[in-house]
Amino acid sequence: MSPGPREALRQIAFINAAHSLTHYSLLILPTAVLAMAAPGGAFGPEYGRILALATGMFVLYGLFSLPQGWLAARFGRKPMMAAFFLGTGASLALAGLAPGPLALALALAAAGLFAAIYHPIGTAMLVEAAGDRPGRVIGVNGVFGNFGVALAPVVTAFLANRFGWQTAFIVPGLLCIGLGLLWLRTPALDAARLRGARPFPPIPPALVRRAVTVLLLIAVVSGLVFNAFTLLIPKLMQERLAGSAGLLPLIGLCAFAVTLCGALTQFTVGRLIDRTTLKRVFLPISLLLVPALAGLSFAEGWLVLPLAAVVAASVFGQVTVNETMTARYISPEVRARMYSVRFFVGFLGSAAAPPLVGFLHDRTGNLAAVTLVLAAFAFVTLGCALFFPDRPEELRPELWARAAALPVPGE
Repeated sequence: MSPGPREALRQIAFINAAHSLTHYSLLILPTAVLAMAAPGGAFGPEYGRILALATGMFVLYGLFSLPQGWLAARFGRKPMMAAFFLGTGASLALAGLAPGPLALALALAAAGLFAAIYHPIGTAMLVEAAGDRPGRVIGVNGVFGNFGVALAPVVTAFLANRFGWQTAFIVPGLLCIGLGLLWLRTPALDAARLRGARPFPPIPPALVRRAVTVLLLIAVVSGLVFNAFTLLIPKLMQERLAGSAGLLPLIGLCAFAVTLCGALTQFTVGRLIDRTTLKRVFLPISLLLVPALAGLSFAEGWLVLPLAAVVAASVFGQVTVNETMTARYISPEVRARMYSVRFFVGFLGSAAAPPLVGFLHDRTGNLAAVTLVLAAFAFVTLGCALFFPDRPEELRPELWARAAALPVPGE
């Protein structure tokens, strides 16, 4: 990261915390459902039916990412992030107080609406604060997001097992509200002063179109694969490793270990993409995903852990690459809008994940069919990696001016 004022470091810290909370909040229910599903309970005994209550959450999480660029231009990025912290926190607290399925579904939907603010706005703010070489900062930010994914099952399992499933929603909700109050007391960052006078390089339009095509296509596919995989991890560990509901804490620890591998990959990928082109990182990790998901469909016992770790490494490593694609090929003036469009397109996949996982599990009785379907979608990710440009100018932006005057091969 380029040297910057203290305000930039403070902003990065808040954005990183927001990333953790975003993914944590989206993944409370998949573990809490294991404690909620009980005969005679308010939510019934069926895993798939309770998990489907999160559908509205993921629909609004993707749907309301689209207007975020416009809302930020109208109201400012700092107030929008304040709405993220306070709105998401209040919605999670209400989810913990829900007396039945309808109230829980509405509270989760509200949490998804406010959580939709983070990625378009927070990622744009992060890239601005990161300077000329954002790979490492994006990688660290990805680790924080992955940390939220990893913590969600283990902390939710502990809270639900010890204090009841309600506290699994209320505690992170109060934490989110507390961070929002601190954010309101933090001075706004002068992004224009931080960027300086250096203009964004003149990238050939044909290459920008190719990059945008890949970004939007992979958004749909990776949205489904990422969301479905993170949703099914707790249930997968229960089915293959710990069949007893009394082993809920062990399930959470196994899920934490798997997603921690993804966090380590994001940190490594973030450092690599500041040193090499995006395609040279994107292609190898995409090659791993298809066979790992296919193997996970049939693996039993402790073999599930290394295979799930490889899937997590590939899925989460791709996230860091995709964030940097936007930073390298889209100018700062329209970057927030591009993030908004990209995450809106991604909701088409992510919103389909809860009903897909629940439906296939209830029809087949296990998660083998789900992981096979995800392996098929992963072929599209591999195609995107093959199609993405491989340009040395990514690392030396001053060379784009010369490249802009030459025809793009294959166009």
